[in-house]
Amino acid sequence: IWDYCSFLQLYLNQISIYLPVSDVVSPLPDSYSPQYVEAAWYPWWEKQGFFKPEFGQNPRGIFMMCIPPPNVTGSLHLGHALTNAIQDTLTRWHRMRCETTLWNPGCDHAGIATQVVVEKKLMREKGTSRHDLGREKFIEEVWKWKNEKGDRIYHQLKKLGSSLDWDRACFTMDPKLSYAVQEAFIRMHDEGVIYRSKRLVNWSCSLNSAISDIEVDKNELSGRTLLPVPGYKEKVEFGVLVSFAYKVDGSDEEVVVATTRIETMLGDTAVAVHPSDSRYQHLKGKTVLHPFCDRKMPVVFDDFVDMSFGTGAVKITPAHDHNDYEVGVRHNLCLIITSSLPYQFKEIKDNPMVVPVCSRSKDIVEPLMKPQWYVSCSDMGKQAADAVREGRLKIIPDHHLKTWFNWMDNIRDWCISRQLWWGHRIPAYFITVSDASDMDGHYWVSGRTPEEAREKAAKRFNVSPDKIALRQDEDVLDTWFSSGIFPFSIFGWPNETEDLNVFYPGTLLETGHDILFFWVARMVMMGLKLTGKLPFKEVYLHAVVRDAHGRKMSKSLGNVIDPLDVITGIALEGLHAQLMDSNLDPLEVEKAKQGQKADYPNGIPECGTDALRFALCAYTSQGRDINLDVNRILGYRHFCNKLWNAVKFAMRTLGDQFVPLSGEESVSDRWILSRLSTAVAQCDAAFRTYDFPAITTAIYNFWLYELCDVYLESVKPVFIKAKEDGSCERPAAVCRQTLYTCLEVGLRLLAPLMPFVTEELYQRLPRRRPQSDPPSICVTPYPDVVIGSFHLFQFCWQCEDVDRDMDFIMAVVRTIRSLRSDYKLTKTAADCKQTKLNCSSLVAPLPEICLWFRKTPMCSSFLIK
Repeated sequence: IWDYCSFLQLYLNQISIYLPVSDVVSPLPDSYSPQYVEAAWYPWWEKQGFFKPEFGQNPRGIFMMCIPPPNVTGSLHLGHALTNAIQDTLTRWHRMRCETTLWNPGCDHAGIATQVVVEKKLMREKGTSRHDLGREKFIEEVWKWKNEKGDRIYHQLKKLGSSLDWDRACFTMDPKLSYAVQEAFIRMHDEGVIYRSKRLVNWSCSLNSAISDIEVDKNELSGRTLLPVPGYKEKVEFGVLVSFAYKVDGSDEEVVVATTRIETMLGDTAVAVHPSDSRYQHLKGKTVLHPFCDRKMPVVFDDFVDMSFGTGAVKITPAHDHNDYEVGVRHNLCLIITSSLPYQFKEIKDNPMVVPVCSRSKDIVEPLMKPQWYVSCSDMGKQAADAVREGRLKIIPDHHLKTWFNWMDNIRDWCISRQLWWGHRIPAYFITVSDASDMDGHYWVSGRTPEEAREKAAKRFNVSPDKIALRQDEDVLDTWFSSGIFPFSIFGWPNETEDLNVFYPGTLLETGHDILFFWVARMVMMGLKLTGKLPFKEVYLHAVVRDAHGRKMSKSLGNVIDPLDVITGIALEGLHAQLMDSNLDPLEVEKAKQGQKADYPNGIPECGTDALRFALCAYTSQGRDINLDVNRILGYRHFCNKLWNAVKFAMRTLGDQFVPLSGEESVSDRWILSRLSTAVAQCDAAFRTYDFPAITTAIYNFWLYELCDVYLESVKPVFIKAKEDGSCERPAAVCRQTLYTCLEVGLRLLAPLMPFVTEELYQRLPRRRPQSDPPSICVTPYPDVVIGSFHLFQFCWQCEDVDRDMDFIMAVVRTIRSLRSDYKLTKTAADCKQTKLNCSSLVAPLPEICLWFRKTPMCSSFLIK
């Protein structure tokens, strides 16, 4: 018995690969339920291999797009949901266009974020720091955490219906990608594109690491503000302008300067004034005295000084401020790193300012002089700019071109060092030959192995390898470095793999406009540098998602929404509970609770994946941020219910013996087919221009306002009459064929945006060619105006005359309904007879309309309603 059961289970598993797992034989439930519809289709799609580019290969071209790799620590928010709704809609459209389609998944190791998460976990659970463990043991803990928690985001992406080829999923710390990162660094270092230099960096004191610009939040203050700073029990004062004086050497005169960062005073090496400022012309060639150290500082004249700010004289601290550093370079000033001391001040007053805060540690970011590795970007930036200017790379929408050219034409070299343990360790070695010290990078070599680095060093210094001592750099590479080569490292570069030859360069890069420089530009630069090819042909940049009030999504405001909560629904208490699990300060938690209570007094209702995706695409207007009211998504769930009821009505009307054929259509049949043709043309044009609101509007209008509200209502009397006495059987048969065509084509139009409900309903419909039609809607041909009408007939249904006639009919209907309302005629025809009210008198002044209605009795049902 055990052997038989095992065999039976194996057999069932095998046949499940070929059969839909949802129950498509029993009648449709009375109402639409997202949980019912979305439960089983995704595993079946995966088993069938529909998401693989090898499925049904054909000569219609290749579409390849890689996912913007989400952080391994991350969980989805509505920004992720928007990105994936757009990308999956495009992917499914290209797949249904019968192109060889690959949407490649991946995940980023997120150096800083992951290290912070694991360090907090260790401290919370074991009371130990990474330094207690040591580098190797700590890295083991990170990998352990990644293997336990790191696939959470993949699960969430599947819940959104993302049709990624999961067999090709890549992690940026995988051996294949790590090898590519190492190779990229070594090639660029050997060429001199990567070099070592001591410069100002964004320094996070808590992390003890340099961080990128994108990891620096700009905290705008209106005046004096006390902010929490990691490592300090008391809050620290910001938003004040402090004035103090430097004495002019050899006189009793003082120069009063104003600063928002008095703590850097010990690093001052000059006082700067504007060349045109008449107040200080007499100080040319003079010096001022530092009160705490034996230092004479020159008075320099520089255009960067704002004469209207403070006293018009500013302190210059080249080692602690980016602007001061530039002044220091221009005037050959020394660089001094400082610590804090108390001072006597001339004046302290409120001052609006922007405080740079590390987005990971919430610490104040300090510009600091540090030796780091840099990528020389001037030549690569010029190539990236030229690629856009020459039309080889297209950026959509084009209002981002100004930002692109501004960055590329004024690009600075890129700091790629990070003082972390988690990440790609820099494959560079400090060389000791005799007692030599580091001189401008001359004693650094890179290598795939220590032996290769030793051979390089021996050749450079013309000594035997045994004279060389090595010390590998402790730092790791900026995460954006590995992300910059993601479009080709996922295919095995630098090895000449089949996937690299077939799928690189890609077709499209779709992402948010906020990382245009941090990721998109770097992919373009590194792709051109390392492969000689652009990584993609087009870049489509979507807007940023904000809440219904136009506010940026923020945990402290309580307006960050997990898309899974929109899909499944959540009570207000559940939203509050999520805040308690966050790292928010208690006061911020209470503020966030109030925000949630105001926006979602009854929680968030269950909307389902399809409604969420459709809403996000409907909101995606090019060039504008998206103010998304989560409650409005519920309206698209009602739209799903409308689809459900339309198909349910159609299935009863078509009957069990229905066979799709072609026939002679009536006016209303020809009109709805014309509207269907128009919707197909509108969707086709909008997909090609990434106009997602036009796509959703065309589909929504067809299904709701044309098919359901007009056509179905117009044919109901025909079906009723045919059922009662059979007198309208022939017109009813034609209507059934038209209705089937509208449902089948309409579902295919909608499938890229709403994959679950369209699959469920499509599986209920009969097939025109049962033996040869594809098994799933996600691999059926997308309706296409270029190849005849929907690949079914060799003629087009679009007809302006029919549209014009039907517009006239609808105008008549609207007029009559308006008159009926004006005269308050809301009674039935039977009531009219009893009261001897002549309802037909309403249309008596319109004999032409009466005559038209007599010729077209099918449309008179509108008048009755």
